[in-house]
Amino acid sequence: MEPRFVGRLGLADGITIVNAAFGFLATIAAPTNPGLAARLILLAAITDGLDGVCARAYGHTPVGDVLDSLADVVSFGVAPALLVFYVARPATGLALSPGFVLALSVSAAFLAMAVVRLGLYTTDDLDVAHTEGVQTTLAATLLGAAYLAGARGTLVLLASTGVLAYLMVTRLTYPDLRARDALVMGIVQALAVAIPTAFGRLFPRALFVAACCYLVLGPRLYRRESSETPGSPSEGTTRASLSSEGR
Repeated sequence: MEPRFVGRLGLADGITIVNAAFGFLATIAAPTNPGLAARLILLAAITDGLDGVCARAYGHTPVGDVLDSLADVVSFGVAPALLVFYVARPATGLALSPGFVLALSVSAAFLAMAVVRLGLYTTDDLDVAHTEGVQTTLAATLLGAAYLAGARGTLVLLASTGVLAYLMVTRLTYPDLRARDALVMGIVQALAVAIPTAFGRLFPRALFVAACCYLVLGPRLYRRESSETPGSPSEGTTRASLSSEGR
């Protein structure tokens, strides 16, 4: 008997499933190897951009948008939440302590807001060239890049995670990245994954700075080119990399 998905999924959907697989691997790596988990989260962000490019080039399926958001819950909700939890929790392990409760609460809040954010995105933002609230991909990229760049302070990490959790459900409007900007950031992401410690952690730090600039300046100063008009959910070339959250 044939699986019911045969003939219903396209190339972009396959890449979306790879995104989810990277997120799953990141959750496994987080307790023992946070650096690997951070790199896998960035890999998931790259594939999240690629599925949109493929959907635009080869077409998308009716299930694609829902599948994309489900994969993003794993890769940009569960995985970064666990990364933060395992990096920030006290050395006492799972023993209940103020530090443990704080790490658990902030991580859980991040996951909860990511799920809400993706639900709202799927219902409200698919057919427009902007989105309300910080994208889960951007939030996860910031956390992964920060860790790879050497930012390991517990309080700073938890505070940043809490701020990102809140920003994901605000009404701040973020325009999609222009295609050329998404390509450049995708290259920087790939280098941060491949050689994170090279040149004094140059590439994770460059990625973190670029993501912070988009986070802070995007709602007011970043503008899409006038020739890039809003399109269908398959408009992946402008939803790649940092601002990718769907097709």
